Formats: sequence, C-alpha cells, structure tokens
Amino acid sequence: MTQGERRTPTRRTVLGAAGAAAVLGASTALPTGTAHAAEARGDGHGRGHGYRSLPVPTVIAHRGASGYRPEHTLGSYRHALDLGAHVIEQDLVPTRDGHLVCRHENDITGTTDVADHPEFASRKTTKSVDGTTLTGWFTEDFTLAELKTLRAKERIPGTRQENTLYDGRWTIPTFEEVLRWAEEEGRRRGRDVWLHVETKHPTYFRSLGLGLEERLAKLLRRYGRHRANSPVFLQSFEPSSIQRLAKLVDSPGVVLLSAASSRPWDFVQAGDPRTVADLVTPAGLRWIASYAQGIGPTLDLVIPKDATGRLGTPTTLVRDAHAEGLVLHPYTHRNENSFLPADFRRGTDPTAYGDSFGALKRYLETGIDGIFSDNPDTALLAAADFTAGTRG
Repeated sequence: MTQGERRTPTRRTVLGAAGAAAVLGASTALPTGTAHAAEARGDGHGRGHGYRSLPVPTVIAHRGASGYRPEHTLGSYRHALDLGAHVIEQDLVPTRDGHLVCRHENDITGTTDVADHPEFASRKTTKSVDGTTLTGWFTEDFTLAELKTLRAKERIPGTRQENTLYDGRWTIPTFEEVLRWAEEEGRRRGRDVWLHVETKHPTYFRSLGLGLEERLAKLLRRYGRHRANSPVFLQSFEPSSIQRLAKLVDSPGVVLLSAASSRPWDFVQAGDPRTVADLVTPAGLRWIASYAQGIGPTLDLVIPKDATGRLGTPTTLVRDAHAEGLVLHPYTHRNENSFLPADFRRGTDPTAYGDSFGALKRYLETGIDGIFSDNPDTALLAAADFTAGTRG
C-alpha cells in the first residue's frame, strides 16, 4: 500500500470531526448565537476565563496541522482549527526590518523556495546560531517585503510526500497577520482561537538588535492578548525570555525544556551552570513557577526511553510540576513510525503510521495537561478515549 493510500483527506476530515465532537462536546455544533451564550456563562471554549478553562488534555497543533500541511502557514493553522485543535502554535523570528514572522527557524532554506530565487543567491551564508553552524538563508537578512516574495513548502518531503501537494500555496505569515486571522476565525466560529507563541533564539536576536520580547508584547497589547486570561500562551526554551515577557505582559508563560543534559542558550551565554536536569527538580520547578505558569518538556522527560527506544517508567515530573501549580504541555506527538517509541512502531516503513493511539495513551496516563501534536485529529481522539476511560 502506498503512502497516499494510507492517508487520504477524507479520512483526516472524518477523524478531525470525530475528535472535535468527542472532546469538545455539543458546543462545536451549536449555532453561533447559542455558542456565544454558552461562553458568556463560562462553559464555552475558554472565552475570557484563562488557560485553566481549556479542555484537559489540551491538544496543541504543533506549527499548525503540520502533519498534513506545510508548517507555519495559514493553511496549516486553519486546517488545525477545522480538525478541532484547542490551541495553535506559532514560532516567531524577526525580519531585518523588525517584523515578527512565523517560521520554526530563522534558517528558511528547507521551508521556503528561497533557493529558487536567483535574486537572493548572494544572501546564502554561514552563521552560528546558538552554537550550531548553519549554511543557508536567514530571515534576519531579508526585509518583510522580500520575504513575502517567497512561498512556503514542506520541510520533510521524504517523510510527508503528500504535503508537497501544497508547496507554493502560501506565503510566510507575519504574527500580526495571524493575530488578525485569529480574530476573524474567532468571530466566525463563535469562540476564542487560542495561540501558543514561541520566541526563537531570543538571546541571539537580541545580540543583533532585534529583541523579540518587546515587539511581541507590543502586538499582544494591540490585539488585546496581554492579560492573564487572554487566549494565548508565551513559550521559550530560554527562561530569561519568559522572565522578560512577564515584566511586559500578563499572558501566561511556559518554559520549554529539552534533553536533561542540555543547557538553555541564555544560561550558556550568562555562565549559568544549570542544566535542564536541574530545572526539573522540585527546586528548579519552584524557580520556574515564580515567573511562569507552565512547562513544555520533551516527552522523554515525562517517560524516558530505554536503550532500545522503548518507553520505560514515567518520571516524577508531572507530580512535581503540579505540586508547584505548573501545567505541562509536552512535545511532540507525531503519527509516523520514525517519530514513535520503538514499542509502538508497526512494520518497517519509517514513514508509515504506527500505533499512535497506544503511545498517546501511555503519555496521557501520566497526567499531563496537554500535548503538542503534528496530527491534532489523532491526539483529539486519543484524548477523548482517555477522558471516557477516566469517567467510566
């Protein structure tokens, strides 16, 4: 069976509708006026009641529905909403003239058609970003007008060949465009559209005179998403970025946590010897809770894998974080075998879907509050199964 035969748009739509209906309940089918009335009573989809009003487990569409559309495009974001995702993620990097745009990295070599533009051939360069040497094209070397001449494309076409159908269909969105889009979609759907916004490489960009936090805070204030109960999370792998944002706006902050042995880049630059392993101790979590409302750990910090790549015994991270009042939004669930724990892979094709539901069940059983997923329809169905099981 070919990859195209395994996953068709029709099946995705059915899964998304089923997941949304199961997790969100009848509110997804309410007429617009009824939906507004429900939200006014406080039983809607998070309107005006802060992040604690979101469904648990919360499904966060990782870079949009990036399992089905090129990531960080309005098409990917819109498809995630259509599938029923509770929250849509954006990653922010700046242009040379100071605009915030949605790309997972400032290196746009693999996510746009920039290499096909001879007028930008001379912009190809080699840089060190957070200690990693990269060669390609970078957003900070382009004005917004120049970036808007490029088209987005699938980042991993070898794994997600179907997504290449949409190559060239969308431009790179600015974050302001996403904020306007979220307002329009919220009005159309009768509920707030929640965003999960990451500052990428903030120390690196500040060194270039392109500080992210002030620009982000200005946009959040302009669009009324700067309050503690606003439908937005602010996230970063650099704790100092969340600390800086906490002084500018009241929107809830989330500290992202990579491998236990790693150090946040702002720690490296400041000479702070702490590693992620130090931050996931009770003392480290207490420090995070002094300025943030959540953590976004890699799934391996929740359930480590053994030497064979199979899931082992859960850590105490969920319990310890909850003891400090922090929510947990781990990353990242994907359906393909190559991204799943070894005990949930099926067959030998790395691009084929494995037992995604089985893996999600194990993660949700730990008590996490939500999960980032490239395949939000799958995660929604798994969340519905889990919720039904806990109530049964």
